[in-house]
Amino acid sequence: MTLSVEERYQAEIKQSDIDHHTPTAGAMTGHIVANLAVLINKLQQAKWYVKGPNRFALQSRFGDLLTNAQRQLDALGTQLLAEGEVSPSTTAAFSEYSMLTEAGQNKYQTADWLVDNFIHDFDTSNLFVTRAIKLADKEDRPALAKFLVELLNENQRAIMDLQAYLGREARSGLDEDDDEED
Repeated sequence: MTLSVEERYQAEIKQSDIDHHTPTAGAMTGHIVANLAVLINKLQQAKWYVKGPNRFALQSRFGDLLTNAQRQLDALGTQLLAEGEVSPSTTAAFSEYSMLTEAGQNKYQTADWLVDNFIHDFDTSNLFVTRAIKLADKEDRPALAKFLVELLNENQRAIMDLQAYLGREARSGLDEDDDEED
């Protein structure tokens, strides 16, 4: 018996709800996909609107991060499909599953504020990446775990570079035991 399009979609929604109440590597990776989708929008906005004496350097860096996030989103969605999972693929799903927030007002923020906000976005994303790695290992999904480890590495490097722009060490202001004296 072949299910209709609507029946297949309703089954996907039901399974997604189950997976998010008992986290799986696939469900956690879906959050990462959603975070990437929101990050892409934020990077595009920052690239267009960044102001100040470092505009050209930051515009280029935000563009590089944007291109990388677009590549990661596509590759991670494809990896989920290869794992037999369903990837979030709509604006509604991205909004529901992302832990990053965006706002039109951000385009008026200072360059330093934008950089700091991206540092925290990458750090928030890494909370999901590290959890997904642990779940992928537990579920014996080595290809997904390997992909996620590389994503974690890329995010950590982005944090390091953005922190350096602000004159800070890589983990400054991000770890609970840090002094709040930036």
